[in-house]
Formats: sequence, C-alpha cells, structure tokens
Amino acid sequence: MKDIKTIQDIFVEFEEKFNLQYHMSKDQYKAFNHIKRCRTEELGYHKILCESCGFEKITYNSCKDRHCPLCQSFKKEQWTNDRKSEVLGSKYFHVVLTLPKELDNIVLQNKRVLFSIMFKAAGEAIKKLCEDKKFMGAMPAITAVLHTWGQNLDFHPHIHIIISAGGLTKDNKWKESSEKFFVPVKVLSKVFRGKFMSYLKENYKNEEISFYGEVEKYKDINKFRILVNKLYNINWYSYVKRPFDNADAIIEYLARYTHRIAITNSRIVKVENGKVFFKYKDYKDKSKQKIMSLETIEFIRRFLMHVLPSKFVKIRYYGINANRNKRTKLKLCQKLTNILNNPLYKKLTKTELLKKITNGKAFLCPVCNKETLKLENPNIRLMSTA
Repeated sequence: MKDIKTIQDIFVEFEEKFNLQYHMSKDQYKAFNHIKRCRTEELGYHKILCESCGFEKITYNSCKDRHCPLCQSFKKEQWTNDRKSEVLGSKYFHVVLTLPKELDNIVLQNKRVLFSIMFKAAGEAIKKLCEDKKFMGAMPAITAVLHTWGQNLDFHPHIHIIISAGGLTKDNKWKESSEKFFVPVKVLSKVFRGKFMSYLKENYKNEEISFYGEVEKYKDINKFRILVNKLYNINWYSYVKRPFDNADAIIEYLARYTHRIAITNSRIVKVENGKVFFKYKDYKDKSKQKIMSLETIEFIRRFLMHVLPSKFVKIRYYGINANRNKRTKLKLCQKLTNILNNPLYKKLTKTELLKKITNGKAFLCPVCNKETLKLENPNIRLMSTA
C-alpha cells in the first residue's frame, strides 16, 4: 500500500471497500468525487507563463468544492476581504447555539429542512431579544455560520453567531450594549428552543420531515409528541465566548469558522492497519490534544455525514448585516461608530489579495525573479491528454 497522508489518498485507496458497505447520497457522491479528483490530471490543468524569460509551469485544476480540504484557503481569504467593508467600530460577542443529541438522526435525514429551521430560529431569537428594551433595545449586526461536527468527526450540529455589542435604535441612533453579553444565555437558549420546536412541529404537521431507520417510529404522532415533550424538558446547550475588542479581531476570528471543514489533512497523523489516526482536542479534558483512531470506512462515513445539501447557504446574515440593510442601516452604523471609509478596512483588489496570500510572490517568476508570471487563457480549463 502506498504512503497515505491525506483525505484524498484515503478516498482513492478505500473507495471500493466503502461502497461495499454504504450507499452515498447524490450530494455525498458529488463531494467525494470532487475531493478524489482535486488537483489531478482528471480535472485538467492550466498553464502559467513568464512573459520575460519564457518559463512555463503546468498546474492541475482544483475542484473548488466547499468540502474539499485543498480548496478552502483562497475562498476564506476572499470572504474575509469582502467582510472588511462591512465591519462596525464595535465590540462583538460570539454565541454558540446547539441542538440536543436526541435530534441528531432526524436532522441527518432532513438536513435541508432542519438546518434551515436552525438558522431561522437562531436569527429570530437573537433579533427578538436584542430589540427588547429590557436587554439592549436595538438591532445588532449578526453573522451566523453552521457547523455540523465535533472534534471526533461525530455529528454535532451547531451555529456560531457573531453579534455586535451594540445596535441601531428605532430612531436611527447607535446604542452601545453593556460590557457583558446583554442577553442571559439561558433566556436565549429557551427562546431558540421554543422557536425551533414551533417550526419542527409545523413541518411535521405539513409532512415535510422524513423518518426512517432508527427514527421511523416518530411517524406515529403519539411517539413524536413524547419526543417533543422530552425536548422541551431538557436544557439546550448554548454558551457565550468573550467579546472581541475591535474589527481586526472579529474578522480574523470569523475566518477560522466560515470555511472550516470537518477535518483537515494537517490533523491526520497516519493511516495504518486499516485505521486512520488523527489529532483532536478533548474539550472534556482541558482541550488537551490527543490522538484518535477510526477504521478507514468509519472515517469516510463520518466525513461524508457533514456534506451539506447542494446549494445550501451555510453563512447567513441578520439584523444590520442582512442584505436588505447593507446599503442603508449598515452604512449608517459604520458612520455612527466612526469606521466608515477607514483605510484599514478597504477591500483589496484581486491582484492585491493574491499578493497578500502569497507574500508578494503571486506573479514572481522563480527563474528570472521578475513579476511577469501570467495565466495563459485564464478562462479556459485545459484538459490533460494523459
């Protein structure tokens, strides 16, 4: 067996064995094949030329799949660059809202519907509480990012939410919040639970949720009601992290979450005797880094659990950040918080961004050392003749 070091290697080596035990969904099959073929001759190539000395370099095309460990760096930098022009001169809070384990199998079978409900419930709960005069009495800027995994690759759907520590009042004035998170986390958790459960019952009534396998029993309305009562009577785990002091900190922090995938190649230690050994943080033991092993087939199964439905939007914006408010309320709040037109938060051009990512070497020829590299026919994906 060849030396296996990456997720791509694992997919290539164990695809046949995996297919004997599991059936991939259409979305999983698509992501699996993208990752397997990424930056190989199967996807073709593009040619880079030096206009000064004639140096040529062939580079295989990337798959650009959002689940691919090789394709997230540039996307993350692009997204971060786009957010530069949208930050506020405010502190920010980081909130995490989580679904209970009792819902895992139902969510897995109904990702598009229940992930959408998660977002809707989270956005509405935060807006409702923030705009309540008892707490802040203003509309904040909200960015929400869906994650579905834990460090051990198990299914763990939760939403990371960044909320400005202040907002726009109804009379268009900026109102700062208190230093501590302005909504008691237990109150936020209960409101989120209430809204999620309301939408869950509504979708159940409209027969928009599927049940099979272990959860097929919930087709019975009486058993579903028992589940509903149980979910109302348990605490839904939510927490608030420390506030960020400035826009620089929030942009840098957000970027860690927006284009993260279930596991990166850097966490894989080795593949040996049919098992994948990878690093993980044990949050129950003071976040100590440990090594975990899974059978290769189980590793692939867990990875594919986190493939999102096609075209599902995993980053969403509410309040001041909502698309309908970006040209009006967001610009007003930037002015009120003294950050509008701040050169530190000016968007970079694509050329400037490429230079930043490559430490100024994006167009530097390795032979003549001049900035004269150019992509030949950039709009054409050349297919390999191999």
